[in-house]
Amino acid sequence: MKIAIGNDHAGTDYKLAIMGLLKSKGIEVTNYGTDGTDSVDYPDFVHPVAKDVEEGNVDMGIVICGSGNGANMTTNKHQKVRSALCWTKEITALAREHNDANILSLPARFIALPQALEMVETFLNTEFEGGRHERRVEKIACR
Repeated sequence: MKIAIGNDHAGTDYKLAIMGLLKSKGIEVTNYGTDGTDSVDYPDFVHPVAKDVEEGNVDMGIVICGSGNGANMTTNKHQKVRSALCWTKEITALAREHNDANILSLPARFIALPQALEMVETFLNTEFEGGRHERRVEKIACR
């Protein structure tokens, strides 16, 4: 499995911990995020994640910013991207099961690091249910 990850200054510590978790599972990680805490513009670090997902270069993406909103809005501008802003493992599971989310957006300033890691585990281990949800997912993209 391959995952792209991107973050702004608010998400650096979370990204580093998530990368450690992913690598411990043998998952290949492409890091587009900043490694510092100086203020940066989140679109510069999350557009590449969305592009990789959109082009099929990776299986999934993870983006992290302070509220999760800016990163989520930015990635969802890309076709073939279904990014979900999540703040609990239950919402994360539903985003995968019902919406076939392929990018997880995390709000670093509003969730604890252990919670973020649990959400990443849920994102990785939850499958899309298909069925009645498939027709809904097919209607998401603008054509």
